[in-house]
Amino acid sequence: MLIPEFPTQTHAFFWREITALRAAGVEVHIFSTRRPVEGCPHEWAERAAAETTYLFPPRLTSALLSPRDFPGMAQALTYVSKLSVDLKQKARALGMLACAVDFLHYARERKLDHIHGHSAADAAHVLAICRILGGPRYSFHLHGDLPVYGTDHAAKAWDATFVAAAARPMQRELIKDVGLPPERTYTLWMGVDTDRFSPPAQRTESPRGLHLVSIGRLHLCKGHVHTFAALRKALDRGLKVHLTLGGRGPHEQEIRQSIARFELRSHVDMVGPLGEAAVIDLLHRADGFVLSSIGLGEASPVAVMEAMACGVPPVCSIIGGTPDMISDGTDGLLVAQGDEEGLANAFLRLGQDAALRERMAGAARERAVRSFDYRETSRRLLEAIQVSRAPLHQAAWQGTSPRPDQAAA
Repeated sequence: MLIPEFPTQTHAFFWREITALRAAGVEVHIFSTRRPVEGCPHEWAERAAAETTYLFPPRLTSALLSPRDFPGMAQALTYVSKLSVDLKQKARALGMLACAVDFLHYARERKLDHIHGHSAADAAHVLAICRILGGPRYSFHLHGDLPVYGTDHAAKAWDATFVAAAARPMQRELIKDVGLPPERTYTLWMGVDTDRFSPPAQRTESPRGLHLVSIGRLHLCKGHVHTFAALRKALDRGLKVHLTLGGRGPHEQEIRQSIARFELRSHVDMVGPLGEAAVIDLLHRADGFVLSSIGLGEASPVAVMEAMACGVPPVCSIIGGTPDMISDGTDGLLVAQGDEEGLANAFLRLGQDAALRERMAGAARERAVRSFDYRETSRRLLEAIQVSRAPLHQAAWQGTSPRPDQAAA
């Protein structure tokens, strides 16, 4: 498995997937493009980093190729030369080529027979080039809208056994914009440990009123400013409410300024990056979860899955896979991107109707157990890999076992 800059705070679902695959008897080797710049707060982070092989910088021995590899190297150089990027990016791609050569050596040393990459960006180039050089079969996962992951997606997928998407809109992009045959694509969600992420025995009522939680990167694309504007509206209409904001990111200063601009310092608590245990504790004290993302990049947010597994109704913008994850009015509330009035009304509904909040909490938990458990989502990935290896995989899809994207419906 190839995961860029692993492990970081947002990589918990990758570790769950690895754990589930190993429990199913799969020998999983972990690779990453490079060491992460930021630390990882999760308790498994040290072990994960120790088990990970980093491809950059490549080993000096990676420059050594046998005569049998020369034709593949010529094809790899042609691959780089035909990329639709400028000279600076092509020079960067040559660095990817060196990493791919090193990856080829590792694959031969460890007798790897399939590589699954969790990125459609540069890591997918490394997979494609490694395959050109004679490496093992590969597949990769698209975790957001295509434009976020660079260019030349058809080249990246040239010989992939399949390309998975973390949400149905992304799968449609693979078919329409990249031109992949539908049978070479899947919608495969990431997963959550619904045993660990579960509702508390009793949820304590906050003396500060409705307790909303938002956990994620502190980035402008997460739409925090819309959450703050809606929170201000709800407060002005008499709702007693406060928000706990977890995470870190490049726009922390701008977010703090927005909190001050909306006069919310006494209503918003910023608690920084959180490990899994701290996330669970926070969700156990929450009445609602907020994701107000805008623009591109969001797929099927695992933070929303974790909240639903803990019986916390989500209030989400309609983005990526959220309409597939949430039944509006049943297990959560959906609003248009940037709709601050809609967010405010959702907060008021949750705050003023305890019975609705309780019904949604139960329905959210049921949906999470049914659709988001990491053991089931990992089984679907393993099934996709196994099916892709069958000589007549089209016939296999016609059997009793449904295609993974159909099973996720």
